[in-house]
Amino acid sequence: MTPFALALSLALHAAPATKPAPAQPRPAADKTMTASPKPAAEDLAASTRTWQEERLKNLQSEEGWLTLVGLFWLKEGEQTAGSAPESDLDFPEGTPAKLGTFTRKGNTASFQPAPGVALTLGGKPFTGGAVKSDETGAPDVLKLGSMSLQVILRGDKLGVRVKDKEAPARKQFHGIATYPASAAWRVDARFEPSETPRTIQVPNVLGTEEAMKVPGTLVFTVNGKEHRLTPVEEGDKLFIIFADETNRDATYGAGRFLYADAPKDGHVVLDFNRAYNPPCAFTRFATCPLPPRGNRLAARVEAGEKRYGDH
Repeated sequence: MTPFALALSLALHAAPATKPAPAQPRPAADKTMTASPKPAAEDLAASTRTWQEERLKNLQSEEGWLTLVGLFWLKEGEQTAGSAPESDLDFPEGTPAKLGTFTRKGNTASFQPAPGVALTLGGKPFTGGAVKSDETGAPDVLKLGSMSLQVILRGDKLGVRVKDKEAPARKQFHGIATYPASAAWRVDARFEPSETPRTIQVPNVLGTEEAMKVPGTLVFTVNGKEHRLTPVEEGDKLFIIFADETNRDATYGAGRFLYADAPKDGHVVLDFNRAYNPPCAFTRFATCPLPPRGNRLAARVEAGEKRYGDH
């Protein structure tokens, strides 16, 4: 485990648990959750394998997380960028020595390419001007050969993310070890909706927090012990950022991610066979959220993806 991941893991384990949300009154028969109706072992293995193949395909795509080669935070005003040592923003090898100049004004940025640097935006030559960040979800992407640049906004931090489809991490990727698919880790959770709309502060690797909407609480039982997780809303899905005791020795130290479908009849299926590593497990240039307080399970979730490489 890298010192970075170890530090995140220790911080995570030290975080105090929050008080569980009050339970929504339900019939007595719903108070104990057991494993959800299990598909045939072959079906579960096949569906999990199909999901994993799609996951790896996305990870290895030209826009996937394995292409990240740089992240540069902008200060107010002008900053030169390029691979030359005197550049304010020391871009990776393969970038022109003098790439151009970024200018930050509040939460907006513009870029002026250096003479002779031919970038494109949307397939057309980019000669300079404002560059839209990902604040609204659709950032401008400047391209130069195998590389691409985009501006990201994280709280009050504005940065330039650099990707390269020829990145060593992408070209040398060797897959991710996983636990065997197990019906024991496809569980039925009772969904306890929030009585009033609420948000929680979700920490991230930048040391800041982001407010995220919480629709309710997930309650489930594994091996006779009840557990609770707080999901956040992401479109029509539930997004769960969680940690468990395998983070110490077998899975990524800062926790893993899991998506689930929206509640149906007060229940949510949590398929931990699809628990996966956050982008920070593969690159130091990602800005991953960390498990919120209370989302550390006192159990070994031996399902889903294991630790990648030396992270």
